[in-house]
Parts: sequence; C-alpha cells; structure tokens
Amino acid sequence: MVTTRADPPARLLDLTRLVSRAGRPFTGIDRVEYAYLRELSRTGPLFGLVRSSLGYLLLDQRGCAELKRRIDAADWPEPDLLARLRRLDPGRAGAERALRSVALARCLPSGLGRVLHRHLPAGTHYLNTGHTNVTERSIAALRALPESRIAVLLHDTLPLDFPEHQAPGIPERFSGMLTRIGRHADLVICNSQQTEHDLRRHLPDSPAASVVAHLGIDLPEPTQPPQGPWQGRPYFVALGTIEPRKNHALLLDIWERDPPDAELLICGSRGWNNAEVFARLDAGIPRVHELPGLSDGQVAALLKGSAGLLFPSLAEGYGLPPIEAAALGVPVLASNLSVLREVLGDIPVYAPVTERYLWTQSIKTMAEDRRAGRGEAPGAAEAFAPPGWEAHFKTVLTLI
Repeated sequence: MVTTRADPPARLLDLTRLVSRAGRPFTGIDRVEYAYLRELSRTGPLFGLVRSSLGYLLLDQRGCAELKRRIDAADWPEPDLLARLRRLDPGRAGAERALRSVALARCLPSGLGRVLHRHLPAGTHYLNTGHTNVTERSIAALRALPESRIAVLLHDTLPLDFPEHQAPGIPERFSGMLTRIGRHADLVICNSQQTEHDLRRHLPDSPAASVVAHLGIDLPEPTQPPQGPWQGRPYFVALGTIEPRKNHALLLDIWERDPPDAELLICGSRGWNNAEVFARLDAGIPRVHELPGLSDGQVAALLKGSAGLLFPSLAEGYGLPPIEAAALGVPVLASNLSVLREVLGDIPVYAPVTERYLWTQSIKTMAEDRRAGRGEAPGAAEAFAPPGWEAHFKTVLTLI
C-alpha cells in the first residue's frame, strides 16, 4: 500500500509579541516570531492569537497574511480615540486597530476558551515563540480543545541565571512562565544545546519533550549607512540593547583608559539597570558614538564597513549578532561563551571578559588589519554558512 504524508495540522501561532512591538526595530526574538509567521503562512492551515490591550484577537489565514503585509510595509494606521485616551504605545495601538478590522473573532479574556472552541478544529497545534502569553488562562483554553498540542520556543533562561541584570519583576515572571512550560508544554524547542541544558537544569522533572533547533539567520540587504565622524577611519560595531548583560562597560573602559586609534559605534537602544553606563555615554567619551534606532539594512552596512563586531556579552542563549557578522564576512571578537562556539566554532576571536588587556590588544590589532586591508574575518575564505530556517523548520514541524 502506498502511503502519503498526512496534511499538516491546523496551527495556532501566538503573535502577541510582534503586535505589541509594532513600529519598532526588530529584536532577535521578534525576528524569530516573524520567521514562524512567514513559514507557517505557506505550509498549512494557520491561525493567529494576539493578546491585545482589550482582550484577545483570533486571526485566520487572511488575518495572519494582513499582519505580515503590514509588518513588511511598516503600514500601521493611527491609533483610534480609545487608544489615545488609554495612552497606549502608538505602534501597538495602530496594529491592534488594523487587526480588529480583520479578526476572525474578538473576546474579553474570560471568553478565550469559548472563542477557541468555536473556531479552531480539533487537533490544533499551538506554537509560542515570543516568551509572551504563556499564561494559565491561555493554556487552559488550549487544553480544552480536543487533541491540542502546545509547543514553546525557549530562547534562554537568563532571567533566572542572571537576575541582577534584569528589570524589576522580570525574574519572578519568567520563573512562573518557565514552570508553566515545564508542566504543560508537549514540546520545548531550544535554540541551542546550551538552552536545552539550562532547561533541564531548572526543570529536571519536567515531562515535556525537548528538541534543539538552531535559529535561522535572515541577512538584510545593506542600505545607506548613517554618516558620521567615523567615516574614513577604522571603526567597530557593538550591536545589542544597552543592558548590563551585554557588558558595554568593558568597551567604554577600553576607549577611556587605553583607546585604540578607531571609533566605536554602539548600535542599540538603552535598556535597564544600567545607569552608570548611561551616565558615561551622556558625559561623552572620545570616539564613542551611540546610534539607536537603526534599520537592519543600516546596521548591515555599518558591519560590512567595520573593522569588526565587538561582543563582550556575559551570557547568551544563542547570540545572533556575531552569527550575522560572521555570515557577512566581518571579523568578530567575542566573549568565550560555549553557545557561540556551538554555532560558530573557531571563526571568532574569543577572549575572556576578565582580560581587558587582551581585549584592548585584540581591538588594536583588528584596527591595524583594517588599515592594512586585512579586514577579512578568520575563516571567511571558507564562506561561513549560517544556520538556515529550512533546517530549523524541518526539525520542528515534524514534531508539532
């Protein structure tokens, strides 16, 4: 008898994070949720779930396509009067307004279970990739669907491992979310072996299955980079939110105490718990430039013209910036993290963050290499191929 592959199940993708951050530059987690939206839109029946400021929105395939279109076009309507009165973030308010007009159903939080039962088929598989909306209410509503399955993508456990680096309340909320994942998820998708190890360290008795699937990399097309005093000079890029874990303080120490003959471009928005670093930036450090709010294309253009990416992070669940830089053929100087070695091998230059002298000398060498036209990343001749989404989804979608 000839067997054929069964049709894919209906999938319900949680889109809460993308909608809540509409109009802002993508973070790494935003990129992942968008990649799932793009892939699932073309691989089978798709619904979308959004926890909005007023309750829940349920999207069908058409609604999911409309959200993707608006993201791609950066096309968000103005907030309505209610949103302005409630002082919601304009981007989020505009996105919710746009989606309300195309939603398959809307409800208050108390009505979520009834809406899902009315509109979703039995055997629907729920996927959450954004660390949002993993609540007792949403889980109970999903579990009331016959033969439903729940999959959650875990990016890291850093709020528990480094609570001192988090905004107030984040470790407690994350702990609750992780506990719910361990109790209720059928599958935990881990972006790295390190994340899977951390999951089992925190939840040794969880019955949830887990799988490691490296995240794909979408390299943006470089656009016109921003202009500034770094033009015509060697410069380095530090990419990521300015938060304690990213360890910008080490780079500021270098540029203040033994500065290389190069510029430092800090590309990222200001985060939390980092008043001392913010004060140093506000006071001004020669040859250090803060560039928040750049587009992906502008960042790619800056990386392509740089002497290298500097990544002194204290901890990562995956580490997208050095992977993206390596894929662009840009030299990388990074902290000695096992997760970076897992994906990048020996391509970066690794240095312990406790060795400021080693970092300083490596940066000076990279700047001189750039001046001498030797700015190609180690191993670039082998054309580093970053992890791809095709392999990621081949692993994940056979399981959920």
